[in-house]
Amino acid sequence: MPAERLHLVRHGEVHNPGGVLYGRLPHFHLSERGVEMAQTTAKALKALNRPIAKIVSSPLLRTQQSAEPIAEHFGLDVVTDQRLIEPHNVFEGRKLSARHLAVRPHLYLHLRNPNTPSWGESYESIVTRMFEAMNDLAKEVDSGDVVLVTHQLPIWMVHRKTSGVRLAHSPKQRRCGLSSITTFERRNGDWVEVEYLDPAADAGARDKGAV
Repeated sequence: MPAERLHLVRHGEVHNPGGVLYGRLPHFHLSERGVEMAQTTAKALKALNRPIAKIVSSPLLRTQQSAEPIAEHFGLDVVTDQRLIEPHNVFEGRKLSARHLAVRPHLYLHLRNPNTPSWGESYESIVTRMFEAMNDLAKEVDSGDVVLVTHQLPIWMVHRKTSGVRLAHSPKQRRCGLSSITTFERRNGDWVEVEYLDPAADAGARDKGAV
């Protein structure tokens, strides 16, 4: 039978002294606190006493680093899957603030349709690739759970889709903390969210730079 549960884990705090949107840019790694957060989450997964059979990560550096302590705790290797990656975004490498946009008015064009959104990969596209990955990766194990280490927006899109609410939303309303764990299981053929854990919530991390 396929995986019993999928645990979608967000990466830890990223070293981002410039406060830019890092998106898919290379070389953005975990901060020292981010490494500690990843270790905290690995321990929290271990404490669930669930049979973890596979660990899959987005190909970006910060997610692979976040997956490493989980792999160590469960004695497994980390494999990567492109479908778990951060959505692309035209603002990568920039600061997205009112002050920044005020001196670069041409950038407002990219904000014309927040429902799609017009500044990057569509919400529907994110949902499609995430559910394809979840379905495929769940089938790759005979039993046990699979851990998917990914990013805030992909996890939040899965949450909203399974909750039956519209995909368009305010980024400020996302409940998907750094190093958090959002767990799903199959019920009557559909993915259902069954648990949300935020083991590193008290780490005092700065959650900036996400798409």
